Amino acid sequence: MAQNFSLKDQLFNAEKTSYLAGLFANADPGFDAVAFEAKVMSRLPELELKERMAWIAACLQEAIPGALPEVAPTLLRALPPPLDPDKSDDDFGDFIFAPLGDWVCAVGLDHPSLALDVLEELTQRFSMEWAIRPFLNHHPDLVLERMRVWCDHPSYHVRRLVSEGTRPRLPWGQAVGLALSDPLPLLDRLQGDQTRYVTRSVANHLNDITKKDPDLVLERLRVWNETGQQDGGELQWMTAHALRGLVKSGHAGAMKALGYDPDAEIAVDVQISGPARIGEALTFETALSGDKDQPVLVDYIIHFQRPGGKISPKVHKLKQTVLEGGTLALEKRHRLKGNATTFKLVPGPHRLEIQVNGRVCAGVDFELLA
Repeated sequence: MAQNFSLKDQLFNAEKTSYLAGLFANADPGFDAVAFEAKVMSRLPELELKERMAWIAACLQEAIPGALPEVAPTLLRALPPPLDPDKSDDDFGDFIFAPLGDWVCAVGLDHPSLALDVLEELTQRFSMEWAIRPFLNHHPDLVLERMRVWCDHPSYHVRRLVSEGTRPRLPWGQAVGLALSDPLPLLDRLQGDQTRYVTRSVANHLNDITKKDPDLVLERLRVWNETGQQDGGELQWMTAHALRGLVKSGHAGAMKALGYDPDAEIAVDVQISGPARIGEALTFETALSGDKDQPVLVDYIIHFQRPGGKISPKVHKLKQTVLEGGTLALEKRHRLKGNATTFKLVPGPHRLEIQVNGRVCAGVDFELLA
């Protein structure tokens, strides 16, 4: 990514604002597109991404005042055609329509049935996963009932909204008051979906649940495997994606669900080659030996020094394979970025460990040099 790249400027800018204004001008002859664009751009450059969404929504609410029953006809007329129905993944839509969800929340909480009708249309232009959550909190029974209908919707964007909108830990999303088990009957129906865009959301939803109740997820995956509603390969992918957090933490149940024996007798040796310096790389070799042809999932953990003397372990993937002939030799160069803005490296004592099937089997200390 370029050093001066700005996601907020790419998603919300004068060109996108003009596009949105044109849509509403075509839908409502009384809409003052020039005034709307000027209002939006008067503050847009100073705002962060989520703030830009809220600001554009506020400008729309001022330009087209009224509760949802009054503004919904104009809003719906302004929408472009739905996203390409022939695609099946990676079609999130245009971010410029995200503020429309904020607008619906602002003027529609007292009109939930109509709001759900509007969100059903909007999510086929841009995902309304954030906008649905205030309605879940204010009208949970009504929304969950509508979601049961949406599970069979012909648009995979609407089906995905059921899973994504109810996620316990949705990034950027308002917290919802649902119990972890409340959306599971919906996921039971969506887990057999033939669209990866939907099944990825289901897997991400389960991964959220594992943070609080791993056993609930493991049991659900066991049931899904027995019912056979999903293709075996796709369910295997969903299982691995759903359990990725547990795998990093070495959860024995997750390892068994993925076909790895956490109690396997595997001997591991690890050696670091040369000094480790910030801005260069940590180079190491590891050798495994055990029963031939048994599956192994190999991770490595670096215990980083943090300011103040704290230790921060980071788990990284190394290899997913089998011990052909009972042995396996691996090499790795782990870059030690000196200019990362999200995680600053600190010179001093560090530790490298090799984790096999969720169990730490070997480790070696090293000094990270400046």
